[in-house]
Amino acid sequence: MKLPVIRHLHKNNNVKQLQNTIEVLESFTEHRSCTDQDMDVVGELLTNLCGAVEVHKMVEDGMSDRDAVRTFAQRVMGAIDSE
Repeated sequence: MKLPVIRHLHKNNNVKQLQNTIEVLESFTEHRSCTDQDMDVVGELLTNLCGAVEVHKMVEDGMSDRDAVRTFAQRVMGAIDSE
């Protein structure tokens, strides 16, 4: 997860674009020629894309862009710490 990338994706793409990209990448991972290295790269991309979608949802609910990114990062870090 890279917050600058999530901010960039949120700023430059709408939710529909992000969701379409997520669907394409998920489909790509289902192909038999997808290697472990491919899966690692796609996994990182999916994490950032899903983060941007979550930030969009928080902004739609009235949160500022900056607060939405911070809240998302804290939620993810909290989930990692609790495991």
